[in-house]
Amino acid sequence: MSETHQVLNQVEPLTSHNSFTKNALFQETVKRIGAGWAEDRLNTFGELMGRPETIELGFAANAHPPVLLTHDTSGRRLDKVEFHPAFHELMRIAVQNQLHSLPWTEKISGENQRHQVRAMQLMLAAQNEAGHCCPISMTYAVVPALAAAPSLEAIWKPLITTNVYDPRFIPYYEKKGLILGMAMTEKQGGSDVRANTTFARPLKTRTVGAPYLLTGHKWFCSHPMADGFLVLAQTEKGLSCFLVPRFTEDGQKNNIFIQRLKNKLGNRSNASSEIEFESTTGYLVGEEGRGVPTIIEMVNHTRLDCMISASAIMRQAQTLALNHIAHRKAFGKLLVDQPLMQNVISDISLEAEAAMLLTLRVAEAYDQKEENPKEASFRRIATAIGKYFTTKRTPPVVAEALECLGGNGYVEESGMPRLLKESPVNSIWEGSGNVICLDVLRAIGKEPQSLVAYFEEIEKTRGADNRLDLYMDGLKKDLNALLANSDQSCLENQARSIVERLAMALAASLMLRHSPDFMAEAYLSSRVALQAPGYSLGTLAATTPFSEIIKRAF
Repeated sequence: MSETHQVLNQVEPLTSHNSFTKNALFQETVKRIGAGWAEDRLNTFGELMGRPETIELGFAANAHPPVLLTHDTSGRRLDKVEFHPAFHELMRIAVQNQLHSLPWTEKISGENQRHQVRAMQLMLAAQNEAGHCCPISMTYAVVPALAAAPSLEAIWKPLITTNVYDPRFIPYYEKKGLILGMAMTEKQGGSDVRANTTFARPLKTRTVGAPYLLTGHKWFCSHPMADGFLVLAQTEKGLSCFLVPRFTEDGQKNNIFIQRLKNKLGNRSNASSEIEFESTTGYLVGEEGRGVPTIIEMVNHTRLDCMISASAIMRQAQTLALNHIAHRKAFGKLLVDQPLMQNVISDISLEAEAAMLLTLRVAEAYDQKEENPKEASFRRIATAIGKYFTTKRTPPVVAEALECLGGNGYVEESGMPRLLKESPVNSIWEGSGNVICLDVLRAIGKEPQSLVAYFEEIEKTRGADNRLDLYMDGLKKDLNALLANSDQSCLENQARSIVERLAMALAASLMLRHSPDFMAEAYLSSRVALQAPGYSLGTLAATTPFSEIIKRAF
């Protein structure tokens, strides 16, 4: 049978590549923002992520999802989750390379690009395997929230920001490095956290940093083996925020009972769980009754990471599709030379570049917010708008990229099914689409300066392209009409449309400023111009410079 088993016209898996040097936008961004100090870091990390053994870690971690051990052989509670060694190795690599701590530890004199550099680095990691990026994200995001409890911050932050991954199941104060998690939602409320019924009573005083005892049930707790969790619970003064450690100060396992692990569509390598508290020790973070404003500092940073992960998934889908069409022949020539395939891959490439640009611009606002109030206002609304838009674009982009591989893309070995199953998660985590759009409306109502700052950012390209100017004018007119309507249900009804248009306008403006002219022209003509074609990818105009877009993508 050897003659029938000759392998012809099949594409080799994409391995031994540097995902940083192959990304033109990243290299341009490093130069544009003056982050030369990070070039070696990103180059080394991109090469590491493209090694065959690193790629295999992602496959192994997802093929062997975490296992819950509730009891030992004698019937004693364990409440432990076992992860495959591949997951631990991915975590070690991430922590060692400061994906959890870069903005909080690296102080470069005169430079302020740490969030942007971390965003690029995390994208490279998420391209390889997205599941382990969840606990990395929460560990990174908990740091600004802990500022509301200086006594806790002084103890926890130095251990959170080390470069050592320490997965041992021991008290936090005996460890060399910590991983943090979060538990907000409950089964009866979901995103409506004010419906939470978990309650906390003080052991001594009601002061910030003081111990409380929590009792309740959390419907979603991400990474239940974390060393500590930010948790929302009710007190006499309302919903409050607490830091709940895995172990108590006397070295005993805290009363955190893992009821089950969620059997999820994607994100299989990472454990999501239901947990119960029964007189569980937690420490007040921020003031009583101010739980949402306190934990929102963490949520905003994890929303940025949702943008990062969504952009990474799109970029990886684009990369796998490019690798396939560059080597696969059909009807006498390579797929990449087929006109209709050129249209599809160019459209995918436009989406991927727009998502990465939008994400990096929001990350820049996190770098600048402390010294620039206008950037803080921009960040307030741009995080939600960017999170909504990038995460909503991910599933259709990945589905089209998978189709570029045909039947080969439908088998797990290609990597595409994992990306497709992962693609919806970022639009759900940290607020689903409707919640995010309502948050944008809330920002416009409570902090109108945020909308002013957002429009000012887009207006930087006023006059550069008449199509964007007309698009902006129409958007402002429609938004003002909705805001002036006494029936606010009309505004809520159109929230998705408004948020999508706000995101599209900013993406187009960023394309005009930072992408090659042919990329900006293709994006504007296909997405912003009046009478643009349908929403399906692969419907770009025949005059689109396909070869230039594809060359840039490669």
